[in-house]
Amino acid sequence: MGNGAQFLITTAFDIYIMAVILRLWMQLAQVDYFNPVSQFIVKITAPILNPLRRVFPTIGRFDIAAAFLVCALAALKIFILIHLQLGSFPYTVLNLVLAALHSVALTTLTLIFWVLLVRAIMSWFSQGRHPMEFVLAQLTEPMLSPIRRIIPPIGGLDLSVLVLIIIVQFIRVSIS
Repeated sequence: MGNGAQFLITTAFDIYIMAVILRLWMQLAQVDYFNPVSQFIVKITAPILNPLRRVFPTIGRFDIAAAFLVCALAALKIFILIHLQLGSFPYTVLNLVLAALHSVALTTLTLIFWVLLVRAIMSWFSQGRHPMEFVLAQLTEPMLSPIRRIIPPIGGLDLSVLVLIIIVQFIRVSIS
């Protein structure tokens, strides 16, 4: 199978995996459920996630079904890509699980990077009334506030987003 098919498979899986990670992150950060952005994420993840919730319980704010779905989708993506490339799957289940966890970690860090970048860009142009800006603020504030305690805004310029982007990229490059 060609590179185009691999690109499409990777992109389709990664977009949905990011949506499920975003839903899990939104639950952990207690983002406003009635926000239109939250409703969009809930509606696109519900068809697969709701049946899994009958099997996997939620512990506090942590949705085990969403975490399982993210790992299962990452493993399925890796399995399909390797199977298409080699014609078989020569690795063990343990190798597949470890590769899936590694993929989930990289995807999560990539998602955090993009959320921070979009939030920073929106802060330059938006007046703070857009529903997406509110969700992005709710998602990132728990990570940014400890940095702000160490590095307060300098001359009205908040460097916490830049610092967190550098930290996220460092971790991402380190585990690649």
